[in-house]
Order: sequence, then structure tokens, then C-alpha cells
Amino acid sequence: MTDAWMDATAQAELVRSGEVSPGELVDAAIDRIERLNPELNAVITPLFESARAAAGGGAVDGPFGGVPFLLKDLLCHSAGDPMYEGMAFLRGQGHVEEHDTYLASRFRAAGFVFVGKTNTPELGILPTTEPLAFGPTRNPWATDRSTGGSSGGSAAAVASGMVPAAHANDGGGSIRIPASECGLVGLKPTRARTSLGPEFGDMMGGLVCEHVVTRSVRDTAAILDAVGGPGVGDPYAAPAPRRAYADEVGADPGHLRIGLMTTATTGEVHPDCVSAATDTARLLESLGHTVEQSHPAPLDDPDFTGNFITLWSVGNAWNLDYWNRKYRREITESDVEPLTWALVKMGRSFSGPQYLSALEWLQSYSRSVQQWWADGYDLLLTPTIAEPPPVLGQFDSPADNPLAGLFRAGALVPFTPQFNVTGQPAISLPLSWNSDGLPIGSQLVGRFGGEDLLIRVAAQLEQVHPWADRRPQVHA
Repeated sequence: MTDAWMDATAQAELVRSGEVSPGELVDAAIDRIERLNPELNAVITPLFESARAAAGGGAVDGPFGGVPFLLKDLLCHSAGDPMYEGMAFLRGQGHVEEHDTYLASRFRAAGFVFVGKTNTPELGILPTTEPLAFGPTRNPWATDRSTGGSSGGSAAAVASGMVPAAHANDGGGSIRIPASECGLVGLKPTRARTSLGPEFGDMMGGLVCEHVVTRSVRDTAAILDAVGGPGVGDPYAAPAPRRAYADEVGADPGHLRIGLMTTATTGEVHPDCVSAATDTARLLESLGHTVEQSHPAPLDDPDFTGNFITLWSVGNAWNLDYWNRKYRREITESDVEPLTWALVKMGRSFSGPQYLSALEWLQSYSRSVQQWWADGYDLLLTPTIAEPPPVLGQFDSPADNPLAGLFRAGALVPFTPQFNVTGQPAISLPLSWNSDGLPIGSQLVGRFGGEDLLIRVAAQLEQVHPWADRRPQVHA
């Protein structure tokens, strides 16, 4: 039988070679979920019966034929399956989606077998996965710690060995943050690299994108090959890659000029995170790259936060209105968490012109940030987040202080949301662990459309400083 720690590429090869059947892979994943999930609370909706049916026929087409996979319970939905987006309201309605999104259908076409749906904070708002409706997901490296968010359920499942890869999405860091806190590879692709259709063209002014969290760079690359590209009717698309992303794994990135940024305008960056980034810088230098203390000056602009929050809060107000329209009723304060309602109220307080003014500011900001790459830099290196995985409970937002979690989030994530605004690809790599045994990610940011170079360098770092043999406290 397959080793739980084989990546998706290796598991798919076992199926192709006839060494295992899809049904055996799926049964093994279900067994791991049943054993580990009571402690971690990563999977909130098992899809075991349909998974066994999908795998039971034997051969499954696609590059990942027969490989078990989890969908994050947010945005990307699958036909006939529940979707709650972390909301007690949708759970109470027993909400079930009627069709696959474009992305879900591409995961299926790639051969993945959906074995369940993973936990997420309500509407994906927070960088921790502690929804009141489903309870906290616990970090397999230390179960009193957060997994990050909003793809924390997916990250905990992959990090613990339940499945080799899982769906994730990112509107302000929600792929990269859990990747950092759970010791995984997390690539936020270029804006519109993957489709949000058929419901949506873009979301929140283009902030939101989707991909996966994995344990290997080659999985991240090959899955992007399988699911990338525009869907029918998408309003715009990312620049087409020159060749398959899987072909970038092992390719020579050449001699690169890389900037290093370890300070934040929002507060102190924990020494462990500074050390992780500087250690990564030294590793890059040992590989022949030039690393300089440099970053785009607009990243220090204090006006960024206010304009981002305008876009973010309006987006959350729109999101609640979307569900109002779906159910033809008004979702009220009692239906959602205090932070959600506070953000929705904030979003509804902005006028249309105020929203467009914030969007205009952020688009101008994007041009200024990306000029740094145009002026000769290849990559930017930062800590992924500003501190090690926080203890659970720090993002609570009680009714008498409903924005507490949002302010706490700002201190944690000074390096991720900027690149949702600019649309640039960024990857978190699990290159460091601190003295407490907690994973600390390093983030590399490429130019718009530049996933190819990120994958080349990520694979180069993985080869010289591998992480595949590390195991968390709770694991298969």
C-alpha cells in the first residue's frame, strides 16, 4: 500500500503503473481522515460514499487519476455536495450546490477524487480557522496553535498526511498563511490564472484567486498545469505560460537579483520570522543569486491598509448580499459572527464613489509596486507572516469588540495582501522551523505572470534544503 507521505505525483504514478488501484488510495485516505480528524478538525464534511463510488470503477483519467483530494468549503463547490463557507446560517439551511464550479470540474478532470470538504473561518475573513459554526482546526505541529486561514482546514489535512494536496483560495494571504503555519508549499497564482466561474468573473476587485496547498513543489506546478487557464466568459485572463509549469521544476533559474524585506509598517516582525527570511537569503546566495536589502518603496505606504479595508469590507457586504439573493431573505446580525456583521456594516457605509476611489488608489499603487520589478529585480523575499503560528483564541471577536480579530490579523499579515492587490504570484515555502518546532514560511514574490520563475527557484531551494522528511506531532 502507498505511503501516506508520497506526494500526489507519486501516488498518481502508482495508479498508472497498476501497483495500487484508485479505490485503495481512497480507502487509505479515508482511514487516515477518520483517525486524525477527531484531534485536528480539518474535515467538516466527509464525502466518503461518493469518493468510494468515484474510485470504485478502477481506472480514473487525468494526470492525478485516483488521487484523494479535499475541497476547501469556500467558493469552489462541487455538484450535489454541501457548502457552508463557515456559516452557521448555511449549515442550518443544509445548503447544497447543484453544479461544479469551473475549478472543481478541472480538479475532477485531472483525476482527483473528492473525499471531503475542509474547515474555513466564516466567509474566509480571518487568517485563522476558528469558525463558531464548526470549531477550531488545530495545527498538527502543535494542537494549541492556529493553522492559519482561511485555508487552514486544507493545510492541516495535508500537513498531517490525510491527503497529499488540497484546494485552497486566497484573498489576502489565505493560501500562503496556512502554508507557512503548517509547513507546506502554498502558491498564490497570478490574478485570473485560475477561473472563478461560472458564478464570478472576479471577486473583491480582483483580490481573490484559487489553487492548492501541497507538500512538494512539483505537485504545486503540475496541478497548476491541470487547472490553470480561463473559463468560458471570464472577463480577463493571466498571461499564458510559455510551457508547462511542471517543466520548470529542475530548470535552471539563472542568476537572479533578489530583494529582501523583513520590516513592516504595521508593527514588529518576530525574530524567528526575520531569521527564517535571512536564512533563506543566505541559501539563495549560496546558489549563486544576488540578494540585496531592497523592496518596492510603496510597500511602506501607510495608506495601503485603509484602502485595502475599504475593498475588503465592501466585498464582504457584497458576499452577504449574494446569499441574501440566493435565499430571498435578509441575513441578519444574529445569523453571523460579530466580526462578519461589523465588516458588513462597514462595507455598506461606503458609497459607490468611495469604493471606486479606493480601487483607483490601489490600482495606482499596483503600478508603483510593480515598477520595482521592471527596474531590474527578479524576486522579492519576505517572511510569509510576521510571527510563528499563534495560539488558538487570539482572533476572537466578541460582540462588545467585534473588530478585535481584524486588528489582530493586521499584525500577523503585513506581507501578503499587497500581492492580492497587485495580482502578482507569490509562494510560501517551508524552509524553517523555530526552536519550538513550529514551521516558519518564507515568501517569494514574482513579477505579474511569473509563476515559471517562482517554481524554478522554489524547486531549487527544495532540492538543496528538503523538507519532505519532516513530520508534525499529529500525523498519519
